Amino acid sequence: MTHKILVPEMGESVLEATVFEWYKSEGEQVEIGDVLVELETDKVNLEIGAKHAGILKQIKVKAGEDVQVGEVLGVIAETEEGVDAAAMKAGNKKQRERKEPAPQTKRSESEQQTDRIVATPLAKRVAEDLEVDLSEVSGSGMRGRVTREDVQRYLQQENDGQKAAKPSQPVSDQPVPSTRREERVKMSRRRRTIAKTLVSAQQNSASLTTFNEVDMTAVMDLRKRHNPTFQEQHGVKVGIASFFIKSSVAALKAFPRLNAEIDGDEIILKSHYDIGVAIGDEDGLVVPVLRDTDHMSFVEIEKQIITFVEAVQDKSLPIEDLRGGTFSVTNGGVYGSLLSTPILNPPQVGILGLHKIEPRPVAIDDQVVIRPMMYVALSYDHRIVDGREAVQFLVHVKKLVEDPEQLLLAG
Repeated sequence: MTHKILVPEMGESVLEATVFEWYKSEGEQVEIGDVLVELETDKVNLEIGAKHAGILKQIKVKAGEDVQVGEVLGVIAETEEGVDAAAMKAGNKKQRERKEPAPQTKRSESEQQTDRIVATPLAKRVAEDLEVDLSEVSGSGMRGRVTREDVQRYLQQENDGQKAAKPSQPVSDQPVPSTRREERVKMSRRRRTIAKTLVSAQQNSASLTTFNEVDMTAVMDLRKRHNPTFQEQHGVKVGIASFFIKSSVAALKAFPRLNAEIDGDEIILKSHYDIGVAIGDEDGLVVPVLRDTDHMSFVEIEKQIITFVEAVQDKSLPIEDLRGGTFSVTNGGVYGSLLSTPILNPPQVGILGLHKIEPRPVAIDDQVVIRPMMYVALSYDHRIVDGREAVQFLVHVKKLVEDPEQLLLAG
């Protein structure tokens, strides 16, 4: 009896994926639960496990090819019937080699078995292109996961070591070969989707951005005074983003059109506040959603953001966490950005951009003082949000962040 390996349902609006890597070969023995293949979607990577034990009889879709929901990826045969003898023989040989490894290579093989668990897909891709053994690279990601930067850092250290060890050579009249080169790399599915979404957002909305600056003195002092106790009690620190998320919810209640979306010639006004939090990743930006943020405490927000970050880095973020969202917050300041114009995340009509906190001279009570200042930017869809509303929204956020005790009064 044979069983088809199908592309599963991958969530709302996710209809297509790319085969990233097969972890089993044709003719290889598989057990129930074994990871067979990894699919790359525009949002997350999915591992497909075996639902039946047997032999991987056929791989129908190779790595790099696109597939749709319900498409057949391969076939598992419960018995040897219909399995190519040569493939069966090769599979048995692989099984014997795994069961009877040579003592001197046992550790190396074990490390290779964990490569696909501790390395990001992009890191594996870069390592393969540059012929780097991932087992020799130290990971800096969550739980020791190897990232693209780790591979590049390892390669740079190797090159620096070779240069230091290489003795000086006499000057030669021979021409020095050029080190200039170009490389053509296919976009990941997520990057392709990001590109289409951003272009669509620019073409299908009347996007405009308004700016302001926020004095972060009160927030910085509050965090300095309370973070040690807060962390001891809850296991997390109070982050900067939490103040802006809570302030945004209060401002959205005051200016509800920024919490709406456009459907044809109608406006859908929403009374729930699901805030998307942009998280950067080496494969591209993702925006998981904090649900019912108006009912969340600072502790709950901080813990959920940490959970999102870990899941994004481990490529284990559920697609459900990416659905919906009524408004978004993005923080370019963590990368050193001083000022930017965030792009809308359709169908949302508003997004708040945070930036680097920088000491700057400001005038207060006719005195020039140095304060930790942050530029903030609100991009909005001018089709339903007027400039007056947008400016007032941003001023509302500014006032709450500069006097964070008001957040308690704002609910």
